[in-house]
Amino acid sequence: MNQNRNTSLKVYLEAKKKIIDEALERHLPGEDNYPAVIFKAARYSVFAGGKRIRPILCLASAEAVGGHIESVIPVACALELIHTYSLIHDDLPAIDDDDYRRGRLTSHKVFGEDIAILAGDALLTEAFRLMSDISLMKKVSPEKLLLVIHDITEAAGCFGMVGGQVVDVQSEGKDVDREVLNYIHTRKTGAMITAAVKAGATLSNANEVELNALVSYGRHIGLAFQIADDILNVEGDQALLGKGTGSDAKRGKVTYPALMGLEASRKKAGELVKSALSVLKNFDHRAEPLRMIAGYIVERRS
Repeated sequence: MNQNRNTSLKVYLEAKKKIIDEALERHLPGEDNYPAVIFKAARYSVFAGGKRIRPILCLASAEAVGGHIESVIPVACALELIHTYSLIHDDLPAIDDDDYRRGRLTSHKVFGEDIAILAGDALLTEAFRLMSDISLMKKVSPEKLLLVIHDITEAAGCFGMVGGQVVDVQSEGKDVDREVLNYIHTRKTGAMITAAVKAGATLSNANEVELNALVSYGRHIGLAFQIADDILNVEGDQALLGKGTGSDAKRGKVTYPALMGLEASRKKAGELVKSALSVLKNFDHRAEPLRMIAGYIVERRS
């Protein structure tokens, strides 16, 4: 990615992250509610400095089809709440047993395992309360909103993220083939990324051709994102990542580098990005942020 595009992307990501952070601050209940500890724990993880890639993809997808981001922001925030809940639970001793996330102690290290579990539960539930708040979604038809909630529910549950996580846990220390690896990655990470892209387009009244193209884009970059994560776990800078590296190998996790090697993994991620860009060929300049994000996914260092 050339310097001008790098600068443009940085400006775009920072501007959209500011919008999402401000909206999360408005919509997420404060610590003055009772019992205070659950609200404190939820906010601790939500405002731990995430890049907000999923909600930004939702906004960028809306813009790509001529939509207005104001009507998409509550759903974009809900996507971040679901993502954060999944990170809290992933970090627990029973799953990945991580001490740090985004350069800070993980939730269970600060609040204990009991409150961390409940904070994750609270964020997942809060996401659906937010998406179903009709007062925030007045410009969206009930039918479209219901469709989006259904898609996100499927992506987050047993047929998506949870299902992928289950197979990931059960595959630790075992020899598995590429088919199983793809199942894990396309669901554990890819499903929610695809759902984010699809949600922005659906809420912005994308036509069938546009929607199909953006879903394809989401699937390509979703898998590329997880492959890039696998690579960073091997050779990433711990200071930039804000968490330890090498944990996948220690736990015997099935990853692209473990199965195919680093160079083949980089090649696969690059091919996926090219495929993602190819499906956007009929979109105009409004899809430029999606194009830049696709490149960023495999070039990022954190």
